[in-house]
Amino acid sequence: MIELTGRLICADAAEAERVRQALPEHVALTRAEPGCLSFEVEPSGPLVWRVEERFTDSAAFEAHEKRMRESDWGRTTAGIKRDYEIREIG
Repeated sequence: MIELTGRLICADAAEAERVRQALPEHVALTRAEPGCLSFEVEPSGPLVWRVEERFTDSAAFEAHEKRMRESDWGRTTAGIKRDYEIREIG
């Protein structure tokens, strides 16, 4: 299993608004991906979101990353800071 944990950190209110607008579709698309076990993105402050993702294996995680980069979410949030740790479990 692949697990990603960390934070999405916006620099200002404009970035935070872009996240709020794009997040619902991104969450729905990600949760529907083959191999997605869980996907949670929750606000932990006015400019910060806590991110927790779990995928069955590295192939599923890599497919998610590819889809994400090519999506509206990926384009909309490309410049927003991410502080993530990715690890393999089991």
